[in-house]
Amino acid sequence: MNLSRLSAAPAAAGLALALVLLTGGSAGAADPGKAPGGNFDLSVWQLQEPVGSPGSPTTISSSRLQGSNGYQDAYFYTDTRDGAMTFWAPEKGVTTPNSNYARSELREMNRDGSAANWSLGGSHRMNATLRVVSVTKNVCVGQIHLGTGGSSTKPLLELYYHSDGDIVLGTENSPSGGQTTRTVGHVPVGKTWTYSIAVSGGNTIDLTVNGSTTHYGIPSSFNQYKQYFKAGSYNQSSSDSTTNGARVAFYGLTVQHG
Repeated sequence: MNLSRLSAAPAAAGLALALVLLTGGSAGAADPGKAPGGNFDLSVWQLQEPVGSPGSPTTISSSRLQGSNGYQDAYFYTDTRDGAMTFWAPEKGVTTPNSNYARSELREMNRDGSAANWSLGGSHRMNATLRVVSVTKNVCVGQIHLGTGGSSTKPLLELYYHSDGDIVLGTENSPSGGQTTRTVGHVPVGKTWTYSIAVSGGNTIDLTVNGSTTHYGIPSSFNQYKQYFKAGSYNQSSSDSTTNGARVAFYGLTVQHG
């Protein structure tokens, strides 16, 4: 089993946080003075931002994200108050060809720099500790997205946070489209919460929100597709505003495969 090596989690009440080095068991304080790559293992992620040319958002490679002096800007940065890895996606921004919504979002990569693209068999998990700082309508904070295997560009699932505090799971009905949504939790805006998105047995989604786990079957029509994780702020509303949008702060983010 391969574990990403760094995670961040609340260490105490207030804004105090700690980072845990999973491979060694040691711990150190998150440093608000470092770029996100100094506090999180970004060797397995690539960043997409809501800027660039129409239909072709800018991407930042894993190699540029890593390290204490790694990449950060107005859309992806360390919150200097608490060390959170923060994503900002305004309602007006550059989008991908298949979406009307802007995003500041990480896409899972392999450590050799290639795009992650794993089969449903085995076990796959993404764990996150986060809070939605602000949101206009709703924001997707985690995904399992379809990779190679066919022509579909849909996600297998998306985890949404709504402005009223509802946490909603959207599961795709088939690779051709159609999504079923279910409310799976409720957390006020600005409050920290946790999620775990996992696939087990090749046919089951295991979702845990604040310690409560539910399970959902994966239709066989997805079996031909490989998958990958995504996490960040994928805003689900659009307008001409560059000040309205979704800001999401992550205190922990790890992936594991086995």
